[in-house]
Amino acid sequence: MDHENFLLEVTQGVGLLRINRPEKRNALTAEMVDALANLCREIERRDDIGVVILTGSGTAFCAGGDIDAWSSESPEAFGRHWVRDGHDAFDCLARLRQPVIAVLNGHALGGGLELAACADYRIAEAHIKIGQPEAGLGIIAGWSGTQRTVRRFGAQIVRRMAVLGEVLTAPDARAEGVVDEVVESGKGLETAQEIAKRVLSRGPLATELSKMLVNAAEGEDLARVLESLAGRIAAGSDELRKGLAALRAKHPPNFRD
Repeated sequence: MDHENFLLEVTQGVGLLRINRPEKRNALTAEMVDALANLCREIERRDDIGVVILTGSGTAFCAGGDIDAWSSESPEAFGRHWVRDGHDAFDCLARLRQPVIAVLNGHALGGGLELAACADYRIAEAHIKIGQPEAGLGIIAGWSGTQRTVRRFGAQIVRRMAVLGEVLTAPDARAEGVVDEVVESGKGLETAQEIAKRVLSRGPLATELSKMLVNAAEGEDLARVLESLAGRIAAGSDELRKGLAALRAKHPPNFRD
C-alpha cells in the first residue's frame, strides 16, 4: 500500500511506515497530512498489522510542516484547515489501536516533534536534535505541540522548548523523557524491529486494550475509549442477540429469560 510521499511495508505483523519526501527533509504538505490520516484509518482496519514503526526516508525524520505550504495561507485558512487538518491526522496516528514506535533518524523539530509525540515509544539516533522553533518564526506550534506534548513529556520541558527556544540533544531528550531510548546513528530501525518483535509476542487484545486505557488515563480520546470498550461488551452479550431476534420477529424482546 503506497501513497505519494508515504510508503508502507508490512512484514510478519510489522507495518513500516516511511515518510518519503527526502528532498524536502520529509516536510509535510496539506496533501500529505490528508494522506497520513487516510493511511492511519487503513492501518487501523488491517488485521495483518500488529505494530507500526514510523520513520523518515533518507537522513531526515520529519522537518514538520512545509513552510511554503502554510506561510501563504490566510489567517482564517491557516486556523480552519492547516491546523485542524493536522490535528485530525495526528490524532488518527496517536489513537491507532496498534502500538506505534517512532524512529527519529533525523532532527525532530516543530511539527516533526509533534509527529513523534503521537508514538507510544520513541527511539532517537545519537546525532539528532529535538525542539520547537516555531516562536522564532513568529508562529506557534499548531499540531498539539503545546497540548499532547505537555501530556506526554511534561509542561516544563515543553515550556523550555516552546517558550525559551531550548534545543535538546538526543541524550538530553532521553534524560527529560522526551525519547525512550538513544541508539547509535543508523541503528534506530534495527532497534525498533527488535522492540516490535517483543510487542508481537504479547497478547494482541490485551496490548490493544492496555494502550487504549493508558491513552484514556492520559486524556487522549477518553470518550471514544469508554464507548469503544462498553460497545465491545454490549456487542458480545446475549442481550444484543435477543434484541435483534425480537426486532426481526417483530415482537418485544424479553431480556430476563
